[in-house]
Amino acid sequence: MRLSPPKFATFLISAALFLLALFGHFGLSAAMANYAAWLFIAAWVLLALSVVLKDL
Repeated sequence: MRLSPPKFATFLISAALFLLALFGHFGLSAAMANYAAWLFIAAWVLLALSVVLKDL
Protein backbone atom coordinates (compact mmCIF):
# COMPACT_ATOMS: atom_id res chain seq x y z
CA MET A 1 0.00 0.00 0.00
CA ARG A 2 1.44 3.33 -1.06
CA LEU A 3 0.80 6.31 1.17
CA SER A 4 0.76 9.89 -0.02
CA PRO A 5 0.96 13.15 1.88
CA PRO A 6 -2.35 14.97 2.31
CA LYS A 7 -3.09 18.07 0.31
CA PHE A 8 -2.58 21.32 2.17
CA ALA A 9 -6.28 22.23 2.13
CA THR A 10 -7.23 18.82 3.56
CA PHE A 11 -4.63 19.23 6.28
CA LEU A 12 -5.97 22.69 7.17
CA ILE A 13 -9.55 21.41 7.40
CA SER A 14 -8.43 18.55 9.62
CA ALA A 15 -6.44 20.93 11.82
CA ALA A 16 -9.43 23.28 12.10
CA LEU A 17 -11.67 20.40 13.19
CA PHE A 18 -9.04 19.39 15.75
CA LEU A 19 -8.83 22.94 17.14
CA LEU A 20 -12.62 23.16 17.42
CA ALA A 21 -12.58 19.85 19.29
CA LEU A 22 -9.91 21.15 21.66
CA PHE A 23 -11.91 24.30 22.33
CA GLY A 24 -14.95 22.19 23.14
CA HIS A 25 -13.02 19.71 25.25
CA PHE A 26 -11.44 22.35 27.46
CA GLY A 27 -14.63 24.40 27.73
CA LEU A 28 -13.48 27.42 25.73
CA SER A 29 -16.51 27.08 23.48
CA ALA A 30 -19.73 25.92 25.09
CA ALA A 31 -21.32 25.26 21.71
CA MET A 32 -18.59 22.76 20.77
CA ALA A 33 -18.54 20.95 24.13
CA ASN A 34 -21.21 18.44 23.10
CA TYR A 35 -19.46 17.63 19.82
CA ALA A 36 -15.82 17.52 20.94
CA ALA A 37 -15.43 13.74 20.69
CA TRP A 38 -17.06 13.64 17.25
CA LEU A 39 -14.85 16.48 16.03
CA PHE A 40 -11.74 14.61 17.22
CA ILE A 41 -12.90 11.51 15.34
CA ALA A 42 -13.77 13.47 12.19
CA ALA A 43 -10.38 15.21 12.15
CA TRP A 44 -8.52 11.93 12.56
CA VAL A 45 -10.59 10.07 9.93
CA LEU A 46 -10.21 12.90 7.41
CA LEU A 47 -6.45 12.98 7.88
CA ALA A 48 -6.15 9.18 7.74
CA LEU A 49 -8.22 8.99 4.55
CA SER A 50 -6.21 11.75 2.93
CA VAL A 51 -3.01 9.76 3.52
CA VAL A 52 -4.47 6.52 2.13
CA LEU A 53 -6.37 8.00 -0.82
CA LYS A 54 -4.24 9.74 -3.41
CA ASP A 55 -6.30 12.78 -4.44
CA LEU A 56 -8.00 13.77 -1.20
